[in-house]
Amino acid sequence: MTSTAAQPEVAPSPPRTMLERMARLGRAVSWEDVSDRAEAEWTAPYGTAERWDLRIENRDAPGPHGPVPLRIYTPLAPADAPRPVLVFCHGGSFQHGDLDMPEGDRTARGVAGRADAVVVSVDYRLCDEPAGGSPAGRIRGTAPDLAVHAPIPCNDVIAAVDWTRASAEELGIDPERLALGGASAGGNLAAAASLRLAEAGRAPAASVLMYLVAHPLNPEATEEEAAALAELPELLRFTPEKMRRMSEAYLGGPLEGATAHEFPGLAAPAQLAALPRTYIEADEYDDLRTSARRYAEQLAEAGVEVEYAVRRGVTHGHLNKIGLPQAAASMDRIARLLQEL
Repeated sequence: MTSTAAQPEVAPSPPRTMLERMARLGRAVSWEDVSDRAEAEWTAPYGTAERWDLRIENRDAPGPHGPVPLRIYTPLAPADAPRPVLVFCHGGSFQHGDLDMPEGDRTARGVAGRADAVVVSVDYRLCDEPAGGSPAGRIRGTAPDLAVHAPIPCNDVIAAVDWTRASAEELGIDPERLALGGASAGGNLAAAASLRLAEAGRAPAASVLMYLVAHPLNPEATEEEAAALAELPELLRFTPEKMRRMSEAYLGGPLEGATAHEFPGLAAPAQLAALPRTYIEADEYDDLRTSARRYAEQLAEAGVEVEYAVRRGVTHGHLNKIGLPQAAASMDRIARLLQEL
């Protein structure tokens, strides 16, 4: 009689697409309603992280509220001429996120490597939570501590742009080939900073806005957008209630006080007309898609050169997904835009 050794149980591979993983979430309202396996599948990488030959260093830019931490990604290969530069802002609902999240770190690596460009990732100050504030949402060293709300995060972004331009020779960049970009809440800050810089006669050469928050509340969806959004589990939705909480946390007050300097989608055409060439990308299964699309329409109506694209088959925040083909495609497009400056 022979015996066979027990084989170790092999966990099934996560579903290969975002939509397959989204379906595993069902109609869950919160993560407490999601199985451990489905949550693990949702957060698992889609492939191996890309590797690029880069020098990565942390610096600080002086700002009106204190130093602004930056992380600079520079290709190691020698350059024949000053490189283009992307100043980039991660997302996180204005209250979360950091330089280590894939949307910040992996995007910066991928764009710098693809474009042979320098990327400056901005660790802007995060806002207070709606109910009382968090340590990350306060500026220390003042009495009393200063709560972080608009315009402080945007001021940090403008400080990062000013420092990058002033450091052009040290960084090996062409300050005239500076693009300002961001994702989600970071896309909002990039758009608002671009508007303020343009009004001051210091516009970037281009704006790169990935699934941004352009309006305090999302505009009405088209029929095609509504059909896609109906497929989303509730916990992935940006409902009007969620949008109001996020926007008011950023503002530090009611939405009635919002201006174009906090939400550029509120700008008049004459304000928007000063903006540079702009690339806007939305995620197919994302409530913020309506804001991105409407902002692109507003820019076009104001005479701004704008390109609007919908990244198919993904939900909000796809740049956070390591190894996702659509994330690679988005980085490809950003890199081409930098090379065109």
